[in-house]
Amino acid sequence: MSKILIADDEERIRDIIRQYLEFEGFEYGEAGDGMEALEKAKTGEYDLVVLDVMMPKSDGITTLRKIRQTSSIPVILLTAKGEEYDKVLGFDLGADDYVVKPFSPKELMSRIKAVLKRSQPKQKPEDEVYTFKTLMVNPKSYEVRVDGKQVNVTPKEFELLLYFIQNPNTVITRDTILNKIWGYDFFGDSRTVDTHIKMLRSNLGPYRNLIKTIWGVGYKYEEYTD
Repeated sequence: MSKILIADDEERIRDIIRQYLEFEGFEYGEAGDGMEALEKAKTGEYDLVVLDVMMPKSDGITTLRKIRQTSSIPVILLTAKGEEYDKVLGFDLGADDYVVKPFSPKELMSRIKAVLKRSQPKQKPEDEVYTFKTLMVNPKSYEVRVDGKQVNVTPKEFELLLYFIQNPNTVITRDTILNKIWGYDFFGDSRTVDTHIKMLRSNLGPYRNLIKTIWGVGYKYEEYTD
């Protein structure tokens, strides 16, 4: 069973989440501030972090930024009502979803299950390795290399890249990408696609221009020649 880290400085909130996690059969751990959350997230023993934005020592946004420097563990942010800036910045930094306080514990459980499901690497029926110049993409090992060096991409970034490669020269809408990569049960919106493509492009370095923006529509993968 998956193990969830509950990071919130309010003991009452942690207790509520803990009770629902126990009912759903999840294992769990707790953190009362951002620094403790970061240290526990880095241990590798957790499968997902529920991370409050407003916490002492290190706020949730700062903590998320530091987590993403070394880990692709799924993160669900707990944000205050109306804090649109936190939501957008959270997605920019790689948050997988967010829940607005006050929240429904049942809704949070649904989102936890959905994010965990999406974060599981999908088994690929083919063993084909895709190459373009010095870019190599291996579906079997979820590995991306540029100039022989491994590129650190998250599972969702990898799935995005593979989906584009398998559908070359085709304009794909944001909604189609959301449904194919995140699934119909995803609670976010098209900004999630834009954020992950931005991060993927950054990681691809000299091959960032393989993914072209089609303004007002979506994106297209197009291999180029010098």
